[in-house]
Amino acid sequence: MRLTLHTDLALRVLIYLALIAPDRATIQQIAEAYGISRNHLMKVVHQLATLGYVRTIRGAGGGIELARQPDTVRLGHLIGQVETDFNLVECFRPDNHCTISAVCRLPGLLDQALACFQEELDRHTLADLVRPQDRVELKVALRL
Repeated sequence: MRLTLHTDLALRVLIYLALIAPDRATIQQIAEAYGISRNHLMKVVHQLATLGYVRTIRGAGGGIELARQPDTVRLGHLIGQVETDFNLVECFRPDNHCTISAVCRLPGLLDQALACFQEELDRHTLADLVRPQDRVELKVALRL
């Protein structure tokens, strides 16, 4: 399984904002820190705002800030909301044409594995990604 770039960027935006909280950042600042496309990041931030993970403030002194405390952002739940495709194999898709779907055990095993994956991620929060002992190194890496 592989998470999309969109999900990766959503996690990175939240890490960045958690590191600078309670301060705000601009999309430009985050894009420059990670060396990523500002346009792509705008889509990610829009979705995070729609889902209630970030708040966007317009005007002078505006920017993006966390809308929730890092210890309340469960990673499994977040990824489940942001990731668009958990169809690991063809038989998970609505347009399934696999000839052995009716008798194959693979979908059941993959379903179990996916549930374990999300369950494990739900044991962790955004706060776990920005632990006090890691904050200095993360800030240096992002040139904050």
